[in-house]
Amino acid sequence: MKKTGLFFLTLLTFTGLFSQSGSPKYALDSASLEHPGVPKGEVLKFSFNHSAIFPGTERDYWLYIPAQYRPDKPACVYINQDGIQWMAPTVFDNLIYQHEMPVTIGVFISPGIVRSADKDHALDRINRSLEYDGLGNAYARLLLNEILPEVEKQKASDGRPIHLSGNGNDRAIGGSSSGAVCAFTAAWEYPQEFSKVFSAIGTYTGLRGADRYPVLIRKYEPKPIRVFLQDGSGDLNIYGGDWWKSNESMERALDFAGYSVKHVWGAGGHNGDQGTAVFPEAMRWLWKDWPRAAAAGNTKNQFLQDILIPGSEWELVGQGYSFTEGTAVNAKGEVFFQDIPNAKTYEVTPDGKLTMLSLDSKKAAGTIFGPDEKRYVATGTTHQILRYDNKGGESVVADSINGNDLVVAHNGNVYVTAPEGTDKPGKLFLIRPDGKKLIVDEGLKFANGLALTPDQTQLYVAESATHWLWIYSIRPDGTLVNKQHFGWLHVPDTEENAWPDGLRCDRDGRVYVATRLGIQVLDQLGRVNAIIPVPGNQIYNLCFGGPDFNMLYIAAADKVYRRKVKVQGANGFQPPVKPAQPRL
Repeated sequence: MKKTGLFFLTLLTFTGLFSQSGSPKYALDSASLEHPGVPKGEVLKFSFNHSAIFPGTERDYWLYIPAQYRPDKPACVYINQDGIQWMAPTVFDNLIYQHEMPVTIGVFISPGIVRSADKDHALDRINRSLEYDGLGNAYARLLLNEILPEVEKQKASDGRPIHLSGNGNDRAIGGSSSGAVCAFTAAWEYPQEFSKVFSAIGTYTGLRGADRYPVLIRKYEPKPIRVFLQDGSGDLNIYGGDWWKSNESMERALDFAGYSVKHVWGAGGHNGDQGTAVFPEAMRWLWKDWPRAAAAGNTKNQFLQDILIPGSEWELVGQGYSFTEGTAVNAKGEVFFQDIPNAKTYEVTPDGKLTMLSLDSKKAAGTIFGPDEKRYVATGTTHQILRYDNKGGESVVADSINGNDLVVAHNGNVYVTAPEGTDKPGKLFLIRPDGKKLIVDEGLKFANGLALTPDQTQLYVAESATHWLWIYSIRPDGTLVNKQHFGWLHVPDTEENAWPDGLRCDRDGRVYVATRLGIQVLDQLGRVNAIIPVPGNQIYNLCFGGPDFNMLYIAAADKVYRRKVKVQGANGFQPPVKPAQPRL
């Protein structure tokens, strides 16, 4: 079950598969060499073969336990993909002894293999690309939910129990080639769990979507991650892309987005030569100033600068609901939202006081306020559009509409989406002030959230079963023309659609979309300029609350959050406002 030995190397040295002749020679750092008097840690080998996340896989992993480790103080953690690389145990011995990194337990993991039942006629399935090259949180969950708990069940050879720090500031992760992508993805998905990344000859190319990272990094609100990059100009240039240029793009994107990033470029190929040479430098830099936490930097993304207030974070408004939706604000800045399954409606005052209204919402979803200061809702049980005055008095606006979301223009026109499920074409209704009901469009795949442009001459509609927003021009009679695709939205690696839901605009014309990736913010030309992460990632609706409409509220399933921003929301009950001309 275990094997000791300081220099035990994994059999899966994948970076060596692409080693190229004529590579330059890189001098080893002194920390990569054994020195007399330096206490040596031990390396133990284990196996893991009962993953629920990657069923049927088996893998080996090795633990490096430093001589200085004491069980009464949880150790910092470094996780490396593809097993032991970089002469890491010797490097850790030296750096820990010289106090250039904290007492750190190394976890060196091989990729999963699904063994064939017929060894003579079939190959084993190698899971490396699936686990390492793909985006999404599956591999990170393997580490957090399966491997690290398994590690803490083990003991050092002298019986010391293994206690690992659960603080993300005490965790680093690294790898080479696809393993580097895997390391970065784990930190990207869970920056609160992994704050430091070592990336050598990373494959940020079109193998399984990692070529998207430079764009996403530029658009996202920065995360508190520190990244060390290494690559050589002789790296691969093949069907998936140009490895060398992709690493340059990663460095430039991280720098643009304000991350703490350091890079060392060389002239070598797709091998571990330079990575081994610079690994001690990378560890010194990643652990510098520890235990001071890695901090998110200042992005150069103008949209994020214009929207977000430095230091302002999401604050919890309420929790414990079944499913929240229908966030809406009135002229006083009071925010209302629905807990649909429980048929409850809640009100939040500008100072954050939360109360439940004493009425049956009829499982209302979409909610909006009109210019008449009344609250309009689309009910789920009675299939009506209802209107409530400020005393709770109820009246019917329209019957026989299985509505999802709605918006009311300053002229009193009401637009309602009726999805009809993901496999049937949805409908878009217009209800005029006189009560006349018209179908003004059909065919969207789960028509969902909708919003008026600030000047109220156009209408945005989310098509949830795709990655699109649509746009329509509004005629003087309220009907719609000039239907077009408007906004292309980013889609998570593990999903087939962005699931755009609630929509809102600010007074400058930006479009805010609740999606699977958080809030995607588009300009007036339909380009996603910014992505604002939210607690739990998936949200379903949003609005701008508070007296100045500068408090962004989000409905995140069982919770509701808010965050103060620099911008002001545009509301249908307000007079139309003409935003500035968009930059082309």
